[in-house]
Amino acid sequence: MADTQTSTTPPQTRTVASTAPSAMAILAPAIAWLIPGAGHLIQKRWLRGLMLLICVAAMFAFGLAMDGKIYKSNTGDMLDILGFVSDLGAGGLYILGRMLDWGGTAIYIAAADYGTKFIAVAGLLNIISMVDAYHIAIGKKP
Repeated sequence: MADTQTSTTPPQTRTVASTAPSAMAILAPAIAWLIPGAGHLIQKRWLRGLMLLICVAAMFAFGLAMDGKIYKSNTGDMLDILGFVSDLGAGGLYILGRMLDWGGTAIYIAAADYGTKFIAVAGLLNIISMVDAYHIAIGKKP
C-alpha cells in the first residue's frame, strides 16, 4: 500500500492588479446620465443607443403629456424621496423639466398618476442604460 502524503504548501493566491479605470469607463455613464443613450452612441453601439434615447425620451414626454408630476428634492417623505431619485435618473430631461417648470402641478386625475409613473420609469431605465454603458466600456459586456 502506497503512503499518501498531503501537501502542506499553502494554496496559491491570485494577485489582482488594480488598474485605474479608463476614460471611457468614466465618460460613458456620465454622458449616458446627461443624454439618454449617449453612453452607447459614443461607444459606437448605434442601434442600442438610439433605441434607448427614443424610449427614455418618449416615456418622459408621454408622462408629461399625461400631466405627470416631476418630483423635487424636498421633505423627508419616503415616497417623495424615491420618486425624486427615480426622476433624477432621467438626467438632462429631469434638469430641463425642472428648469421649464414642467410637471409641477398636483395630481388630480388618474391619468396624471400614470404619467408620474412613466416619468419615474424613464429615469430608472436611464439608470439601467448607464450601468450597461459602463459594463460595455470596461469590457464586461460585448
